[in-house]
Amino acid sequence: MTTLDTRWQNPADDGNPVLDRGIGRAPRDAEPYRRVLWTDPETGAEGYLVVHSLTAGLATGGTRMRQGCTLGEVEDLARGMAAKTAVFGLPVGGAKGGIDFDPTDPRAPGVLGRFFTEMKPWLDAHWVTAEDLGVTQQRIDEAFAAAGLGQSFHAAIQRSIDPGATLERVRAGLEIRTEDGCVLSDVIGGYGVAEACLGVVQHRGWSRGATDVAVQGVGTMGGAAAYYLHAAGARVVAMADVSGTLYDPAGLDVPALLDLRDDYGVIDREGVPAHVTLLPRDAVLAADADILVPAAISYAIRPENAGDVVASVIVEAANTGVTREAEELLARRGVMVIPDVVANTGAAAWAWWMLFGEVGTDPRDSFERLHLEMRAKVARLLAEADRVGVSPRETAWSIASVNRAAMENRPDAVIP
Repeated sequence: MTTLDTRWQNPADDGNPVLDRGIGRAPRDAEPYRRVLWTDPETGAEGYLVVHSLTAGLATGGTRMRQGCTLGEVEDLARGMAAKTAVFGLPVGGAKGGIDFDPTDPRAPGVLGRFFTEMKPWLDAHWVTAEDLGVTQQRIDEAFAAAGLGQSFHAAIQRSIDPGATLERVRAGLEIRTEDGCVLSDVIGGYGVAEACLGVVQHRGWSRGATDVAVQGVGTMGGAAAYYLHAAGARVVAMADVSGTLYDPAGLDVPALLDLRDDYGVIDREGVPAHVTLLPRDAVLAADADILVPAAISYAIRPENAGDVVASVIVEAANTGVTREAEELLARRGVMVIPDVVANTGAAAWAWWMLFGEVGTDPRDSFERLHLEMRAKVARLLAEADRVGVSPRETAWSIASVNRAAMENRPDAVIP
């Protein structure tokens, strides 16, 4: 393992296409607090931990695994995570873990376990992590147990007044189910994305029933976003997984299609109704919709495909779903992007509300809290865009900067 303390350096560009050189990205004046590089001795897989910032000694951010994951990608995501926590006023910094390895490889659980074992000093004292692209919470929990760390909130739980009671509260929270039987922690992030979309609908005075939405990705985040948009009365006209795009201009039967998913978020085409049109995977970007929700991979919308986008609003459910260059091109056409640092922060915010005991075991309390917070934030982003022409992303980064500065002067939050 190699640890790089980069607070006082200006490292060379590592090839990340969206490293703060333009619209809506964090300023270069905030170097990551720490970069940690790791090589798996058994498979040669490369792993990375980037701690962008610590607040009261803590940072939060998920761990992803995908073939081709880079240090630059993880650094960008950690920076975004620091902005997310600040936008929502959470008293914790931002971090991210990433492993360059195929998550479907049978050796993947072992790679993850060895990565966490090597990162144990950070996980024990500073870094709170959770599921992300290619890594389920179940795998996270299994790897934590193998490393002798218990639950993945360990670094925060062990700082609480009563760690035993806090651990029980967290475990109870993670077992909460919604009225329709879903695990709340699995769907709360997608619910937040849906609320961000509905905030756009409300601000623009659109009718929900006449608002068409296209969703790229039907995993945990995209699937839940599509589900709650459908439940709210919006028309989800396109949904895409790795096998292609399903399209119906009259609106897809979202719950029925989600029931056809396998463990990797792929819809079984054998059960898709005959009237649904099957299109190539990337056709979702060009779907005739008012709102496009990229919820699959980072950097899904790039300069080479930005021109395909028909929607007038993009709501980022995936982390950094739109590259900087693509966002500039979209802005010239009047296409607005609601950034990930607001739209997809619901799961992280909810987890910390639960940790602090601010929401209980009734899922309605959690939904109501996130509904109010997300609608207020989206309204502010859009109001600033209307008033002075500032992009929603720039407004979000401004809010994050102000909130982070204010938290530096406050005493550490007490976890009950």
